[in-house]
Amino acid sequence: MRIIPLLLFAVITTALIVVLDTKLLLPAPLGKLLSPQEGIWQNAEPADEDFSADLKFSNLEGKATVYFDDRLVPHVFAEKDNDAYFIQGYLHAKFRLWQMELQVMSADGRVSEFIGEKGLQHDREFRRLGMHFAAENSLREMEKDPKVKATCDAYTAGVNAYIGSLTAAKLPIEYKIIGYKPELWSNLKTALFLKYMSWDLAGGENDFEMTNARNFFSGEDFSKLFPEIQDSLDPIIPRGTIFPAPAIHPKAPADADSLYMSKSVSYIDHIKPDPANGSNNWAVSGRNTQSGAPILCNDPHLGLNLPSLWYEMQLSTPSFNAYGATFPGAPSVIIGFNDNCAFGFTNGGRDVRDYYEIKFKDETRKEYWFDSAWVPTTFRYEEIKISGQPTLVDTVAYTVFGPVMYDASFSGKRTGNKKNYAVRWKAHDASNELQIFTYLNSAKNYSDYLTAAVHLQTPGQNIVFADKQGDIAIRTQGNFPAKWAHQGDFIMPGTDSSYMWQGMIPQEEVPFQYNPERGFVSSANQRPVDSTYPYYLGNVYPTPRGKYINRRLAELQNRAEKITPQDMMKMQTDNYNIFAEMTRPIFLNNIREQDLSADEKKYFNLLKSWDLRNDPGSMGTTVFVVLFDEFKKEVYEDEYVNSPDYTMRPQPSTLMEALLKDSAYKFIDNISTPQTETLADVATASFKKSSVLLQKAQAEGKLEWAKYKDTKVTHLTRQDAFSRLHLPIGGGDNVINAARNDHGPSWRMIVSLTEKTEAYGVYPGGQSGNPGSKYYDNFVDKWVKGEYYPLWMMTTGEVTDKRVQYKMTFSR
Repeated sequence: MRIIPLLLFAVITTALIVVLDTKLLLPAPLGKLLSPQEGIWQNAEPADEDFSADLKFSNLEGKATVYFDDRLVPHVFAEKDNDAYFIQGYLHAKFRLWQMELQVMSADGRVSEFIGEKGLQHDREFRRLGMHFAAENSLREMEKDPKVKATCDAYTAGVNAYIGSLTAAKLPIEYKIIGYKPELWSNLKTALFLKYMSWDLAGGENDFEMTNARNFFSGEDFSKLFPEIQDSLDPIIPRGTIFPAPAIHPKAPADADSLYMSKSVSYIDHIKPDPANGSNNWAVSGRNTQSGAPILCNDPHLGLNLPSLWYEMQLSTPSFNAYGATFPGAPSVIIGFNDNCAFGFTNGGRDVRDYYEIKFKDETRKEYWFDSAWVPTTFRYEEIKISGQPTLVDTVAYTVFGPVMYDASFSGKRTGNKKNYAVRWKAHDASNELQIFTYLNSAKNYSDYLTAAVHLQTPGQNIVFADKQGDIAIRTQGNFPAKWAHQGDFIMPGTDSSYMWQGMIPQEEVPFQYNPERGFVSSANQRPVDSTYPYYLGNVYPTPRGKYINRRLAELQNRAEKITPQDMMKMQTDNYNIFAEMTRPIFLNNIREQDLSADEKKYFNLLKSWDLRNDPGSMGTTVFVVLFDEFKKEVYEDEYVNSPDYTMRPQPSTLMEALLKDSAYKFIDNISTPQTETLADVATASFKKSSVLLQKAQAEGKLEWAKYKDTKVTHLTRQDAFSRLHLPIGGGDNVINAARNDHGPSWRMIVSLTEKTEAYGVYPGGQSGNPGSKYYDNFVDKWVKGEYYPLWMMTTGEVTDKRVQYKMTFSR
């Protein structure tokens, strides 16, 4: 029974109530919270908890059985597809209900209902972004498809069947502490969850920062700071690929170039997805593997939270049999495999969210100027409930582009904005993303993969595929606007339709690879194509990680021994830092060692002797990371002294590549000093400043990389008692094992498509969302060590296998 975290949480919460009188958690009355019959003690799950049950529901069409293995992974065997989705909804709710509801409430801009005014900024932003509007549009499209509607209806019924069975004693602990009860699920909530993922993966943009940078720097300097393509790019689709002539020729307005050289914009301080949301995936041809079968690998890099974003399970019916990582909140297996193939995703990183400045006729905002006429505005009246306060009605204007997200009444955390900015976001458009997953779960071959892939519109993803026929493929899939050069990098005028998107890139022109000569496909969020691709794709893509993946795969293919799943495990957890490989020579060749003190030389020697691996005990990694951060400041901060707040900064690879080409890079000189600084001056000064920070870290016992980085898997309430802290794991930026402080590989999966599939996986969490359960975080230590669990695609002939621990039956 895991009671210690519950006690700690109760003590912390009580202290907050009594000492700070905080309303952050809106706790229930202490008497109720600590009640022996219904309070948090009921959430301390016995170590020998029996999850077996015989359940009857009138919604079911047939019979089904769920076998839980020794990791609490459910293997669902149902006679009917819809029953499998009903059971998936039931199990998601049973083990992850609070997480599901929190994510949907966040997506819907309803956080203030529970945490009060502290959530108002978030809620207004998500309402004004049009999250609910987007979910409504998608739901209409989803429910036009009878199969998808039936899937969603069954899933929703399963969630609600579990909610209906809940007693006060069995409520998840977070409900008890925050003091509310779960709402019934709906198909709209599933659509909202999918839009939340669209925001997380396709909601990023830098329009305000880029506009300020373009207006602040000369055209020549801007081009140096923000090049469209990095020299180190090793694209997803190899250089030299010949692309078809474009079907769409987007035309820039005549005044597009001069438009951005006017004046800076008021910065809108808004919530952004983590720019590091990315991933690795690759598949190697069977001709290069020991088994002769393809191997597919995927590790999506997302926020590290408890409960985990993922829930592992198998869904088996007469029409499909799929295993992998699922999203609590949506039906189907998302990343995984079936009896014939495997599939995985990395983020496409395209900019599909642009801003337009709107000119209203007057303060009523009933009309706006568009294409030489006053056009009527539509309005949505967003009622935002705020715990402890009156409901706020936020009036949001909608234009031909989309909602006016920012205006005089709402400008983020900053005040003073008097302009009106509408947002055009691809996720607003009607779409049916669930189709790709239902199709992939039953796909048998490459043709089925293509049929499934085209249903993914937003978020754009790099979909990797391999099957037992020996095919491997990757497709940079999405419904992407065909843009002219730099369209959408900056805020555009909303008075003229010539600045609107002029069409979508046709699906037949989406970059892809199928059984390439080189014997593998891969992606790591880098730019998908080289400069010969006829459409503009933006300029913010990480580059070195993908370059190293391709190098390692080529090395493995060229060695005498054939590739095995164990090789792929080692590669997925590889801590080699290719960015440091390229950058360290700049420091070693320019830092004046003779100018360093004895203490500084110790750190310099750590840098020189470093093996370029971000391993947990490495001190050289810490020296390099601290040094590069200081070096960036030393190079660029003088240039930004008088810039507007939140002006875009260059990518790290831009600085690295510029210095490898030209040691007299223009921005090396500090323009605020009378002398002309050299690269040696700046490198040495940066190292001296870094040494002060390194001495502090060493004094605190944090010079080793894992201690300095301090990776954690944090509970969604950010309460330490429910989190896993100070994890001794290596990795980091520019490393395949991209484990950062609170972000990293959220699901590692390796699938060898042999006759009997051989698969492995692990994620940093556990199957249960209950902090009082032994299944809450029991995978974390294995994930930290870079170890894997075998993924058991169970058959009905294995029901007596010793791995089976519990059994649930479902019938009418």
